[in-house]
Amino acid sequence: EILRRYGVATPRGRVTARAAEARAICEELGGKCVVKAQIHAGGRGKGGGVKVAKSLDEVRDNAKRMIGMTLVTHQTGPKGKLVKRIYVESGCDIRRELYLGMLVDRATSRITIMASTEGGVEIEKVAAEHPEKIIKVAIDPATGIQPFHARKIAFGLGLEGNQVGSCTK
Repeated sequence: EILRRYGVATPRGRVTARAAEARAICEELGGKCVVKAQIHAGGRGKGGGVKVAKSLDEVRDNAKRMIGMTLVTHQTGPKGKLVKRIYVESGCDIRRELYLGMLVDRATSRITIMASTEGGVEIEKVAAEHPEKIIKVAIDPATGIQPFHARKIAFGLGLEGNQVGSCTK
């Protein structure tokens, strides 16, 4: 919602804690949705916390299975985390997966934008084994993000035409 307010194209969706509401949300979104467990940890997809559903009933069934489950990922440790809420998001056809994240780089005390053409499922593994595939741009706190920062990311990801303008925006 925050990204959308600033003009970033994002799939539509809503958070819920009830399976019946998940079905209704999916119906509002057009009937093809992704159900995502809402826990503070990466690796949710590999742990069973992200499911593509092709029907309203499948959304409801996935929601019933996820809400209340303990999701174990490489970031939760063996005890896992209890799933109390899910995010129901409109489905889309994925041609290519990219990774984009922002973090505080403690070494430079700056916000750093990180991006990669390798998608985000195992970005830590990509960073460890192929650091050259990670694009990093440190942002000066005095000037903030500038268009040239976004262009560096866009070109590094191989974006073309209108995609570069959208990324810069």
